[in-house]
Amino acid sequence: AGTAVADWDRAAAEVARLQAEGRTAVVVATGPDDASLRAAGVMAFADELRPGAAAAVARLRALGIGRVALITGDNAAVARTAGAAVGADEVHADVLPEDKVALVRGLQTAYGATAMVGDGVNDAPALAAASLGVAMGGAGTDAALETADLVLMGDDLALLPYAVALGRAARRTLVVNFAIAFGAIAVMVAVVLGVGLPLPLAVVGHEGSTVLVALNGLRLLAFRERDLDR
Repeated sequence: AGTAVADWDRAAAEVARLQAEGRTAVVVATGPDDASLRAAGVMAFADELRPGAAAAVARLRALGIGRVALITGDNAAVARTAGAAVGADEVHADVLPEDKVALVRGLQTAYGATAMVGDGVNDAPALAAASLGVAMGGAGTDAALETADLVLMGDDLALLPYAVALGRAARRTLVVNFAIAFGAIAVMVAVVLGVGLPLPLAVVGHEGSTVLVALNGLRLLAFRERDLDR
């Protein structure tokens, strides 16, 4: 939205009004040189939340994520509006790229492992500093995509809780597979040392446990959104 403004005082008042409404305001100035610039108007911009952002945050909480923080370079009014809309626990506004890194490290100190989700060039340092950097693949910049540990191939934030749940399922599967593998080895060693084990049976036991581990891992291919609560 553009507003004609005659002088800098009116421009400042208009900027303050627009920022109070949760918008980012930019003054447009004209003049033959810097010394005689005149405020010609004010342009206001409002960032739109990604579709499903609030639902994704709620889903993360259901998965046990204890704290959600919004870190943005926008002004405080815009940040508070966005934070309230998505249900963030804390909001940090007017943040420079280097300050994002400090904030992420502070969250790690206070709460432990911390994931950072971003898609811009300014997010890359914070993505590198986080325990887990997550970039949005559809709109992400090259810097963010190359720095992140995990790239969501699309702009759908619903993929974030899905990735968290899938990661947990993969970890549980890995633990079970280790138990199967080491359990089979322990049983065969005990049998060999105790009563003896024919070579064919040893091969069947070893390869059988390998097949069982592989089949258990393939179960992850069937992981669907309905499994998020498991």
